[in-house]
Amino acid sequence: MKAAVYDVFHAPLVVGDYAEPAPKDHGVVLQVKASGICRSDWHGWQGHDPDIRLPHVPGHEMAGVIVAVGKQVKRFAVGQRVTLPFVCGCGSCEPCQRGQQQICDRQSQPGFTHWGSYAEYVAIDFADTNLVALDDSLDFVTAASLGCRFATAYRGIVAQGRVAAGDVVAVHGCGGVGLSAIMIAVALGAEVIAIDIDPTRLQLAACLGAAAEVNAAEVDDVPAAVMALSGAGARVSMDALGSVETCRNSILSLRKQGRHVQVGLMLGDYRAPPLPMDKVVANELEIVGSHGMQAHAYGPMLDMIRDGRLEPARLVANRVSLEEAAAGFADERYLRGRGVTVIDRFA
Repeated sequence: MKAAVYDVFHAPLVVGDYAEPAPKDHGVVLQVKASGICRSDWHGWQGHDPDIRLPHVPGHEMAGVIVAVGKQVKRFAVGQRVTLPFVCGCGSCEPCQRGQQQICDRQSQPGFTHWGSYAEYVAIDFADTNLVALDDSLDFVTAASLGCRFATAYRGIVAQGRVAAGDVVAVHGCGGVGLSAIMIAVALGAEVIAIDIDPTRLQLAACLGAAAEVNAAEVDDVPAAVMALSGAGARVSMDALGSVETCRNSILSLRKQGRHVQVGLMLGDYRAPPLPMDKVVANELEIVGSHGMQAHAYGPMLDMIRDGRLEPARLVANRVSLEEAAAGFADERYLRGRGVTVIDRFA
């Protein structure tokens, strides 16, 4: 099979021919039809994830067709169209038994714990727990774009943020996660304030229904700008980027008893950011993390896509080949782009 591999952290990805994977008894092998290019892949390539063993194939957002099935798999068969969340649960640990596979004690993550979807084929463990069946109404490119950014934003807004109609929601960072969060919050009837340093991304946020935009490169005090636009601050604020500045700004943008949702990864130098705990205590603020979404929770999100309330296809900005993805990865050509980039050609 063709796969894009790096042998050393920070080294260019090189496309070559490799042996196809075989399924474990509880797993399947997918023929990858589409794979998203995500900033989390960049974090892995930087050496921020201790699970990665070199040489390595990145890629954790995917959709495809099952081509091989392990003998213990009961719910899926060869030929089915499927996608999956980027966090795969074992199905048997205590969090999985509670339906919380996104924080599984023994989780696997294609593109991190084993070779991922920048390849023609990828192995998925514990298929009955982790696969999501797709009907023909959802194309592979759109389905692949759901696996990390969109599904993570959905759970961050709906389950962790508990956003309701009429809430003011601030979204810090208008990349793939942030734009997804804006679309979802607007669909729920929230009033969204979008924050970024890129005017084009802010224009995209406005097109998705953001009620106001703040250019953080032109404003001295982002939380003050959010306060001025909202009156008392945001009911829910999400850091969709993951930096010391965006995390702090998100917390300080909240009204009393507001809720901060941390979705952007805080890795490397950002692992232990200083937080304004004085405000957290005095204003009774809530700080929650959000780490993907369980396969069994995809139903309501897919229903909103089917009936047109959510349109994740609008976020797909670029479709590239595997060769193009490998060539553009090292200089972050597709990681700093506007909207989502998806690999849809592998041969």
